[in-house]
Amino acid sequence: MSAQHSHRSEESAPLLSEDVDHRNYGDAPDHENAPSTAASTLRSVQEGSSRKGRKQSRRWPSIIALTILTLVLIAILGLGFAAPEVAEQYAKEAMVFEPTDLSIDSFTPSGVRARIQGNFRMDASKVHKKAVRDLGRAGTWIARAAESKRTQVDVFLPEWGDVLLGSADIPPLVVDIRNGHTTHLDFLSELTAGDLDGIRRIADDWLYGRLGQLRVRGNADVSIKSGIFSLGTQTVSEEVLFRVNQIPVMPKYQISHLGFSEGERDGVKGMLASVSLTLNNNYPVDFEIPRFRFDILVPGCLADADYLVLAQATTAETQVSPKTDVNVNVSGFVQELPKTLIAACPDTQTSPIDRLLGSYIEGKETLVYVRGSSSPSSGTPKWIIDFMKDVVIPVPFPGHEFKDLIRNFTLADVHFGLPDPFASPDSPKSNPRLSAVVKALINLPEEIKFPIDVARVRADSDVYYKGRKLGKLDLHKWQHANSTRTTIPDEDQEGLLVQSIVKEAPLNITDDDVFTDVIQALVFGGEPVVLGVQAQVDVETTTVLGTFVVRNIPAQGKVFVKPISGGNMTSFSPEVGQLEILDTTKTTLTIGAKVNVTNPTEYAASVPYIDINISVNDTIVGHATARDVFVVPGPNHNLAIVAIWSPFSQSGKEGYNTTLTLRTHSLSIPSQPRLGATLSIFNVTIPTPQLKSPANPNRPVDQNPPSSSPGPQFIGDAVFHLLTSTAVLTLLSPLPHTSVYITSVSATAAYNNTPVGSIDYDLPFEVPPGVSLTPRLPVDWSLGSVGYKAVKEALGGRLKVEAEAKVGIRVGRWSEKVWYEGRGIGARVSI
Repeated sequence: MSAQHSHRSEESAPLLSEDVDHRNYGDAPDHENAPSTAASTLRSVQEGSSRKGRKQSRRWPSIIALTILTLVLIAILGLGFAAPEVAEQYAKEAMVFEPTDLSIDSFTPSGVRARIQGNFRMDASKVHKKAVRDLGRAGTWIARAAESKRTQVDVFLPEWGDVLLGSADIPPLVVDIRNGHTTHLDFLSELTAGDLDGIRRIADDWLYGRLGQLRVRGNADVSIKSGIFSLGTQTVSEEVLFRVNQIPVMPKYQISHLGFSEGERDGVKGMLASVSLTLNNNYPVDFEIPRFRFDILVPGCLADADYLVLAQATTAETQVSPKTDVNVNVSGFVQELPKTLIAACPDTQTSPIDRLLGSYIEGKETLVYVRGSSSPSSGTPKWIIDFMKDVVIPVPFPGHEFKDLIRNFTLADVHFGLPDPFASPDSPKSNPRLSAVVKALINLPEEIKFPIDVARVRADSDVYYKGRKLGKLDLHKWQHANSTRTTIPDEDQEGLLVQSIVKEAPLNITDDDVFTDVIQALVFGGEPVVLGVQAQVDVETTTVLGTFVVRNIPAQGKVFVKPISGGNMTSFSPEVGQLEILDTTKTTLTIGAKVNVTNPTEYAASVPYIDINISVNDTIVGHATARDVFVVPGPNHNLAIVAIWSPFSQSGKEGYNTTLTLRTHSLSIPSQPRLGATLSIFNVTIPTPQLKSPANPNRPVDQNPPSSSPGPQFIGDAVFHLLTSTAVLTLLSPLPHTSVYITSVSATAAYNNTPVGSIDYDLPFEVPPGVSLTPRLPVDWSLGSVGYKAVKEALGGRLKVEAEAKVGIRVGRWSEKVWYEGRGIGARVSI
């Protein structure tokens, strides 16, 4: 006798009906309302049950056994004990299978040999409808037990063109189907993989989240025997729908160890990688995974391009135990990095390896891909190799945010340079420049156990002062560097000391107010100024894999700038000498000079051009210009400057000023007007430069004024001629290269503050460099005065007199009247 039973549900209809209006049926007690374990399992498959914990973990082993047993039981009951629909409903609701163990006994050339263990029983109290419950009890009591012969169950995927997922070879089974009777099952089943190409397509959709649901159909020709009666062979088909939230997901994992070291494999040098990770296992499965070799891939430049092979890796044999986390050890080897991996992508400056390392360093999760290797490992079944060699599995790889990766970021041997005065305002040369030795201590991650050298560095750096951005330090050009392995002070950890010489890097001031605060703190604060630096650093590294760039490493550091001698501006100690008149106009003198100045800081500076206003009593009387000056720490001698001087241009200012004030202005640096204006709030006050007179040949050497005496001695001495009422003065010109013309003299002489006489003379005469004599100047004696009497008494001898004079002078085209006062002028009196 043979019959065929086939059940195929519409996609929109559930496999099990849910009649919410019929919860109690006749003599069924209330506790019978709960569905059976079998029904719960199958219903959870249909409806996407969200139940967690123990029942959730039993779902997959239960389905394997329940599918087989349901097919057998439906076939038995459908032979006449009940209508096919009743038989199916009773079988699904009353059957209880409690799995105790599911393990893979061994891998076979075509699949796996699985061992299924569990307890089977029929529980009629789980059946909702009384009529179904009664018919089922009667039928199973009559049949008592069911025995199936060896059966092959083929599993298909209807929505994928009936792709054969696989086949299961089920050995003969005998179960007691009477209500309340328990049968312990323990059997081996040969599971054979089906259409690998079709399975691979489904796997791809599952891996990339495109698999919405999965409908599975099991077909079997079941040969059944009940007692001594052979019930023939029944062809049975059953479908199960897995919704999206019921489809297994990639297991969660945690990396417990990651390390890289230099080594060899098969005599070839390269990079060895070792990874230990733990995978969550919530299933009651027990099997051993053989060694498996695979390729690690990373994305290329284009999203639709082939992945690039980064490394080859091999897993060790791994034991999977029921509901126990799985520890997996992976070893990898990289011989060299492919050029396509380190080459910049089109229209960009970054490569695929840049993006990979950048995400990792920033602590971002990135995707790497795993593909079965075409070079099989020994012991790996061929069907696994054939299947995995074309399956690309995305694996989220957690990043590692390296805090303080670059530490102790400092600048030494700092040299500041002013902008190029003739550069375009928007060009890099229009900014101040900084040269220094940059030192950085790289905190090597514990994962790195291989030699590494740094050949070049560059950075995009922002400079801050008290949390406010001062500007940007432009280090975008590659700078040569050297590196040395070292131990981080006070820590038992290796570091890499990197040093690089930075030359003339532009410092773009973006906030003038912040810059003003920095200068003010340097000049008047008396304490070191701390500047913060935040940078994204590119490092060109050399390892056993070759040379490649690690980009955008975050770096923070502090630069300590010493104050200018504790805020005391006199520490500059400026001294002006060797004055020389270079040119004249009707109102100005162009003066060349040599300046000695002390730089109290440890920083050097180059000054291609700067122009500074010179003020007297808040009145601008000229400006000084310096070109191509280099200032080093400590004393600096003979710095050349040129000043355009408009002396004594304001009435009432002649001859009484003893200090000059130097201050920048908006045109001090033509290419950086903001910088000059910012610096103008600070000024430097220096003594008015003093001219040095030559020695007076009419005096003994020991009677000449010392070189340190204030002011020049313009009048060396005088000779009074009483008979002719004239005087001849010895003039000491402080200008070594320029003649001065005196155009008029209106002077008075006194002795002990009593008048001696006066001179009024308006005929021009020349005063050449060095020592010279004036013409005989007419003297109008103050007859009868105590001073005149003292002059007569000194006839043939000497006395000292004072003089005050308003003198008209001319140098080139410039002329002016100046006030002169002289004390202790030696005068010789003759007839």
